[in-house]
Amino acid sequence: MTLKDRLHDLYHGRNTRATRFRYAMLGFDAVSIIFFLGTATLTLAPWLLIADGLIGLFILLDMLARFWIAPDRWRHLRRFYVLVDIVVLASLAAAPFLGQGLMMLRLLRALRLVHSYHLMHDLRRDSRVFRRHEDTVISAVNLLVFIFAMTALVFVLRAQEPGLETYVDALYFTVATLTTTGFGDIAMTTPQGRLLTVVIMAVGVGLFLRLAQAIFSPAKVRQKCSECGLMRHDRDAIHCKHCGAEMKIETEGLD
Repeated sequence: MTLKDRLHDLYHGRNTRATRFRYAMLGFDAVSIIFFLGTATLTLAPWLLIADGLIGLFILLDMLARFWIAPDRWRHLRRFYVLVDIVVLASLAAAPFLGQGLMMLRLLRALRLVHSYHLMHDLRRDSRVFRRHEDTVISAVNLLVFIFAMTALVFVLRAQEPGLETYVDALYFTVATLTTTGFGDIAMTTPQGRLLTVVIMAVGVGLFLRLAQAIFSPAKVRQKCSECGLMRHDRDAIHCKHCGAEMKIETEGLD
């Protein structure tokens, strides 16, 4: 078996070794995201540049391996998670010259946690909890990515805004704006800050409410219809909407 065949088996295989490899990659993604969050407000230091370089090298090797084994490489380059990795690598490469200003772009890597087809297949097979709450998990990840990305944007562009001195202040302001709470204790006063607030409210509020609704009150459950194969059904469905077959969806009871 050639090296290319071995890599293909690791990334796309259904055996135990391939599954463990993909879970290990998931663990790396999670650790790298936590690292990016934890160092978002730190001043660049040699150790931080070294850590960024090692993470960037690992991401690059992973991206090159996926590209090498892809049957259609140009189509592969247009995949969402590949574009995310390219943006993350660009921000890491620019850090020594531009500082932490592009740190918010690295948080996009969190979208890779659940946006891999084979990883989703592994989780559906191995975790009953994930099977029953897949939409909720995905929505939660997307919501957290959006919140932290907006927080990073506020923190980077805050200029001399009063009250926005730390990353926690930026997070507080972002969540207050997204939830339309608007306590008013921290507010943007410059034209640029107010325009950013308008963008957060116009784009973010609807998305925030939609994702929050998906988390706390998911509209659909995933259960395959034995007749037509339809996967998404209402929580209280007794018949498949597509073919009319009888459904037996496990439930703990609805209010």
